[in-house]
Amino acid sequence: MSKFLHLLKGELLRLKKYNVLTVSFLVSLIWFVVLYFIEDHNLLTQLLPMLLMVDATMMSIIFVGSTMFFEKSEQTIATTLVTPTSYHLHILSKALANTLQMFLSSMALALIFYFTRQVDINFINLTITLFLTIFIHSLFGFLFAYFSKDFTSMLMLVMAYSVLFLIPTMLREFGVFFTENIYQYLLLISPSQAGLNLLNTSIGHGWSLISSLSLVALVVIASILYGFIIYPKYKAYAVKQSGV
Repeated sequence: MSKFLHLLKGELLRLKKYNVLTVSFLVSLIWFVVLYFIEDHNLLTQLLPMLLMVDATMMSIIFVGSTMFFEKSEQTIATTLVTPTSYHLHILSKALANTLQMFLSSMALALIFYFTRQVDINFINLTITLFLTIFIHSLFGFLFAYFSKDFTSMLMLVMAYSVLFLIPTMLREFGVFFTENIYQYLLLISPSQAGLNLLNTSIGHGWSLISSLSLVALVVIASILYGFIIYPKYKAYAVKQSGV
């Protein structure tokens, strides 16, 4: 445990060094400005979980991916291979550090609207949802970093992810497309849709069958992603960055 806490502290300091914490704060500030001037309470209740979902998904991927490319330039990932810690701890410390910093900024945003605009929020559900959604998409940050030659190519993968998963979710949420009832189940293959379903449960809606299925979907996606890709390929990625 002490080794993990030491790694976690180091990752949090690295996020500060790379100005990820500053960018995360500025993004939350932008979301606040966008939402604050919406007078329609129903629209605000609809948009708040949507923006939290975008923050928890897309920004998580970008933050972790950018951090790993910064480490690549400094060749710090390869040096951890000789430390007396497991690859599991390396991965989990990076993912959890990003989860913590993003969770705090997202929760601060939710608290502001809870007290200033009386938005109905179940904070227990919101805490679980944010942690799980941010953590899973932090793992996607690893995935995209593994298969990208540079930061630009990683951003292209992020754009492809948004086309496949984020845009369909937004189209359904605003009633533009995928509005048939069957799509609420088919779109559960999208981590963005599953995360949004749980966020809607946390903000203004109660728990339902689709909420339970969304929770199961996120756990399954995280398990498959971690067990079959992120952990098995971590050493090869780290060694590759060392130039060996």
